[in-house]
Amino acid sequence: MRKITILWVDDEMELLKPHILFLEDKGFRVVTATNGDDAIHINNTIPVDLIFLDENMPGMSGLETLRALKLIKPNVPVIMITKSEEEDIMDKALGSKISDYLIKPVNPNQILLTIKKHIDSQRLVSETTDSDYRAEFSNLTGLINSAQTIESWKEVYSRLVYWEIEIAESTEQGMEEILRMQKAEANQGFTRFIKTNYNNWFDEKNAGMPLLSPNVFRDKVFPIVNAGNKAVLILIDNLRLDQWRIIYRQISDFYSIDIDELYCGILPSVTQYARNSLFAGLMPMEIEDFFPDLWINDDEDETKNQYEEELLRKQMQRHGKGGRLYYEKINNQRAGKKLVENYKNLLSYDLSVLVFNFVDVLSHSRTDMEVIRELAGDEAAYRSLTLSWFQHSSLYELIKLLAGQNIKLIITTDHGSIRVFNPVRVIGDKKTSSNLRYKLGRNLNYNPKEVFEIRQPGRVHLPRINLTSSYIFACNNDFLVYPNNYNHFANFYRNTFQHGGISMEELLIPIAVLSPK
Repeated sequence: MRKITILWVDDEMELLKPHILFLEDKGFRVVTATNGDDAIHINNTIPVDLIFLDENMPGMSGLETLRALKLIKPNVPVIMITKSEEEDIMDKALGSKISDYLIKPVNPNQILLTIKKHIDSQRLVSETTDSDYRAEFSNLTGLINSAQTIESWKEVYSRLVYWEIEIAESTEQGMEEILRMQKAEANQGFTRFIKTNYNNWFDEKNAGMPLLSPNVFRDKVFPIVNAGNKAVLILIDNLRLDQWRIIYRQISDFYSIDIDELYCGILPSVTQYARNSLFAGLMPMEIEDFFPDLWINDDEDETKNQYEEELLRKQMQRHGKGGRLYYEKINNQRAGKKLVENYKNLLSYDLSVLVFNFVDVLSHSRTDMEVIRELAGDEAAYRSLTLSWFQHSSLYELIKLLAGQNIKLIITTDHGSIRVFNPVRVIGDKKTSSNLRYKLGRNLNYNPKEVFEIRQPGRVHLPRINLTSSYIFACNNDFLVYPNNYNHFANFYRNTFQHGGISMEELLIPIAVLSPK
């Protein structure tokens, strides 16, 4: 195995011999240079893992040498060592992307700690992460086996997502498969929980209904506006908890969290049902009954979410909310830039609701486009692609601008998605809905053990196209495929992100209320 190589650049190298001997005794290879030109030549010639660089040298200064070194190998950590504590020198060094700086005189333990911090830290963090997850494994298994309420399932999911992100960022790969199996076990338990309890949540005598999509505005949003706050609600379509967690990392310098929790989405976990229900404050059957002109059935060709603003205004009227509402759906970069340019207009409204569709578009593009499949090959890559979009999006710019205003920021979504692997055969007629995670139709043929079936849609406040319509939902990481050309479609949709069925990823939905710092 190649030794870790350290390049130490200092014009007083004779004085540093004890430090170099100390590092070599610890197993490091130390290469020295007394000026910037030699340092650049060495950095060009051999693999270097870390550079200690004196700031004050004859000829090329430390800062000049730093810029040249970064041009050659920008990812090699450079530690500036200086006698000076002048702020402008530190500012210039930090602006040139040094990894750290030390003030002379330095001692050997300082040097060793810095090396471990910048070279060995990833390995140490990975080992600690894996060790901590091993210790947590049995606790999580016990929690999964004993979970009997929606609150306990929220805790299971939240803790699994925490470890999913931690282990994905670790260099050790051994724990990923174990966590994946534990998450699959949790989803099986969650599916059993939903099958047992979902219908009962809608019984009039049942007081155990959790916070569902229709009550999010009533219970979480309207109280904020009632308290005299101006609120901006951003709905990022198809956003999972893991994606929200990495997005919050990007904005945590600007906002503190007032509320960060999960609510339970409704079935089917798709935009047509879940988001219309969210904005209407009603279950889909009630939307169809009370506002038939605002509800579009599965078998109709019209866009299924074109009346969100009207539904939200009607909900506000029902609850006696007379404040000013602004609503906009952002579907492209041009609309996002325009919104950012005119963001102060939002401040004249009591409640602004903004819908961003990119993550949902990304999910569907991953199914249809091979290049996106390659870029988002698994959950970690899917998160990374989501983060990359967010960092360069108009949404990020807007959120940073709003941090300078006296508002409450609410971020949520309507449903999540799950990566599917296992095809399940279903037979239906031509009018059966096409979604891979649920089917609505009147002549469905399937194995009832493989799905969650709702033969009486009215009991869970879902509309039916005709008197014999029923719904079935895929569970865990299954997806529903017709027998016709079965192998082709099974292979095409395997390992794609889908939504509409039952899983923690689809139904346990993040909602956060943030205050500017």
